Amino acid sequence: MSTMTETAPTALEKAALKAGPLGELTRRNEVFSFLKPQENPLIDTRHNMMLYVEGVSVSFDGFKAINDLNLYIKKGELRCIIGPNGAGKTTMMDIITGKTRPDAGQVWLGSNLNLLKMDEAEIANAGIGRKFQKPTVFEALSVWTNLELAMAGPRGVWQTFRARLNGEQRDDIEYVLELIGLKDQQTLLAGNLSHGQKQWLEIGMLLMQKPKLLLVDEPVAGMTHQEMDRTAELLRSLAGEHSVVVVEHDMDFVRSIASTVTVLHQGHVLAEGSMSDIQSNPKVREVYLGQ
Repeated sequence: MSTMTETAPTALEKAALKAGPLGELTRRNEVFSFLKPQENPLIDTRHNMMLYVEGVSVSFDGFKAINDLNLYIKKGELRCIIGPNGAGKTTMMDIITGKTRPDAGQVWLGSNLNLLKMDEAEIANAGIGRKFQKPTVFEALSVWTNLELAMAGPRGVWQTFRARLNGEQRDDIEYVLELIGLKDQQTLLAGNLSHGQKQWLEIGMLLMQKPKLLLVDEPVAGMTHQEMDRTAELLRSLAGEHSVVVVEHDMDFVRSIASTVTVLHQGHVLAEGSMSDIQSNPKVREVYLGQ
């Protein structure tokens, strides 16, 4: 027997229901899954761990893309993942976000959410946001509207039609605009932003969904040095409130943000530690730096 209780319709919804078929749309959040409230279950991080990847392996046509991978990300940590092309970095993120299912191993968000039993949408709703290398923003819409559309939680039909936000929602957008450095550009069309600004906007769109874990793929590719510095500042500011995993090739950028670096090679952790530890590791120098 279901234990769910239906909330009583508001006066506005009652009036709309009397209006016929159009009125039914006022309760569409009970019909369409994409309008249902996001369920962000309480993530158990009592052991100070946000992500557990244990003994994970996956093969494609006989090629072992991930080979007995073990990775642990702490709550509030900023971790950088580096490695040569083909090391398994993208496949690792695909597994964490549910795009690829491993042949073996376990992946947990906190200690009570088994990500291998969840689909991509459930994983996103549970609190994992992923930013791909190429920014995907709505270029024909304003910066503000991009953030509004990305907002977590239910949006009633009347709010959607009339674009009315409550005070808390406006505060959330204002906060993110300040954080990503686009407050002065909030009315600009996203298509008119620089490459770096589009990257920041997409990070802001992920933040509107209130993720606990952010996976960021090569955020500074194609950026100017000034944009790279601003991106480093942004990612450092996110750590603590969020766990942030950054996959990046630019070693100067990695050096500027990471306290802990993980090196992948042939789908396995080759080395892990501070940037100075990594740079002095003979295996890393041989495999990754070609020395």
